[in-house]
Amino acid sequence: MPNTEWDYSHPIYDPRKSGQTTSGPRSKVIVLSGPTAVGKTALSLYLAKRLGGQIVSADSMQVYQGMDLGTAKSSLDERRQIPHYLIDIRKLTESFDAASYFEEAKKAINFIIAQNKVPIVVGGTGFYIDTLINGPPVGPPSDPEVRSQLEEQIEHFGVEPLFDRLSKLDPEYAKTITTRDRRKIVRALEIITLSQKKVSDFDPAIHSKGLDVDFRAWFLSMPKPTLDERINNRCDLMLATGLIDEVEELQNKGLLENESARQAIGYKQAIIYLQSEKSQEDYEQFVKNFKAASRRYAKKQFTWFRKREQFKWIDLDKYTLEQAGQIICQDYERE
Repeated sequence: MPNTEWDYSHPIYDPRKSGQTTSGPRSKVIVLSGPTAVGKTALSLYLAKRLGGQIVSADSMQVYQGMDLGTAKSSLDERRQIPHYLIDIRKLTESFDAASYFEEAKKAINFIIAQNKVPIVVGGTGFYIDTLINGPPVGPPSDPEVRSQLEEQIEHFGVEPLFDRLSKLDPEYAKTITTRDRRKIVRALEIITLSQKKVSDFDPAIHSKGLDVDFRAWFLSMPKPTLDERINNRCDLMLATGLIDEVEELQNKGLLENESARQAIGYKQAIIYLQSEKSQEDYEQFVKNFKAASRRYAKKQFTWFRKREQFKWIDLDKYTLEQAGQIICQDYERE
């Protein structure tokens, strides 16, 4: 069942309403990121209780209703104890991107600050966090109709014809990506359609105005052998608690039509399994692929955040949760 305890219909926060403004400049915002299964959720809850904080998800898939087990959403009980935002705010039939995330997260953070609470941004989607801290890249906002048409073309004709079209319209940008970058191809053609400009005409270093806050950003790390074991165990737990049933149910609610959601780790592999003969061999291959994809994603997260100088790193193999929390609290409390 979808977790809707803190969705946009909850009376304490409606991210679709405007007018929620910050109480002052340079308020502090804690950002917790790190690879999958490292322990972000547990540490965020500890910090929220210590500092009087409220949590803003920075996970590109937790925004979708029903995608619960495979995205490791905080439990309903945890969300009753600590307000969470940007979880279950979209149906699978609705689009969501980094620009949408920026606007929703900005409203949530300003609302939390207005309550004299501490915003704690938690998640592993690097591009969303980068957009939040630096502001979204300059360019037209996504258009659901244009986006839908492009995704339908990929479904009918494959990604290669769209990549060829992009190569003709903007050869400079096309050289920076490949046919594996489906979302980038769709977004590039969307930008060209809406702006009548090439993507390469936009300066990637230019961002629109971000939040006027003091981000205290942390990346939680762990040695690879320890993290790999945690990832494998988390995958096993997701399977034991019904991930395949969740995916099967979501296929009837638009999962297959949502290009981003159906590519999410765990969901992509489960869809392939459900389309197979579902033999024991098929299941074992599914589990193997699921775990391998999760470990690869963790590696990509390390690579992404190593390039972000504003993040301080904490090795959770060297510190207990309480010790790591104390380090972050002490940093938050200093000027």
